[in-house]
Amino acid sequence: MPKLRTVALVAGTALLTRRALRRRIQASPLWPLPTLDPPVSGRPRSRALRLLLAAHETIAEGVVQLRLEGGELPRWEPGAHLDLVLPSGLVRQYSLCGDPADTSSYTVATRLVEDGRGGSREVHEQLAEGMELEVRGPRNRFPLAAAPSYVFVAGGIGITPILPMLRALPDGADWRLLYGGRTRASMPFLEEVRALAGDRLTLVAEDEDGRPDLAALFADAPEGTAVYCCGPEGLTAAVQARLPEGAVLHLERFAPRLSADGNAEFEVELRRSGRTVTVPAGSTVLAAVRRELPDTAYSCEQGFCGTCQQRVLEGEVEHRDELLTDAERADSMLICVSWARSERLVLDL
Repeated sequence: MPKLRTVALVAGTALLTRRALRRRIQASPLWPLPTLDPPVSGRPRSRALRLLLAAHETIAEGVVQLRLEGGELPRWEPGAHLDLVLPSGLVRQYSLCGDPADTSSYTVATRLVEDGRGGSREVHEQLAEGMELEVRGPRNRFPLAAAPSYVFVAGGIGITPILPMLRALPDGADWRLLYGGRTRASMPFLEEVRALAGDRLTLVAEDEDGRPDLAALFADAPEGTAVYCCGPEGLTAAVQARLPEGAVLHLERFAPRLSADGNAEFEVELRRSGRTVTVPAGSTVLAAVRRELPDTAYSCEQGFCGTCQQRVLEGEVEHRDELLTDAERADSMLICVSWARSERLVLDL
């Protein structure tokens, strides 16, 4: 099966609000928004904002919601996310799940990851109402595109980028949603999702229902159906494997994508430092570099924030990040996630 890539289709420059979409669909029953060629990879950097944490509340088991308030904030479209700079200096990415028409606040939600790298725990346990936090964005690598029909698949906290999409769909749109989670109590926004989706919703609580039936979900999906999926790797892999012919897949992952060819050990020369390190299979360039140069900057370790970007002097890179533009990828890489296609890389370190 060929390697699938995340498709990012941008329909014009208008915001995909309910009102705008309704005007489009009233103009034509086929809702023929123009389909543009996918943009170059990566996305523009956004200026940092200082916002007030106005609300910090638990909305499901293990999930907190943050409302960040400011002045006239940059607008966003469904699927967009913020980079949140935590007091510790860690940078984490969270999907916007509020109302795009509200330009005075941003709303995000995050699940506590017990065995994670500390960011979610800091959000849950150390942030408090009244604090001022730095955010960057919004940025959107998961935009809602025009399509004849939609299938949405959300796993747990993966409902956050999809929820604004559901609100933005026009009356009469053909769509269905599969929303799964470990337990009903752990699934955020459950009541709102039920109200929005009605009989379009397939709800799967794993402790009650087991794994979702994706074959049934995709049954009779017409040609050109847009499949939007956000969730853990097991769910996204299952959706990829069962994607019906003629459907267009849009993915938002919790973690960077892995190589389809596997990882082979390679060497990295640190030219300015006069050192060479070996990157074993299953490790990262960042980990190998920091063994020799422990002050090397990094933050998210997922290819989203850009802190660990390094200049590449020689060698071929397999880019696995979600940030760099094509021009930047010509001579640099994010060493937290990207790998080598050649047996050796030379970095300007």
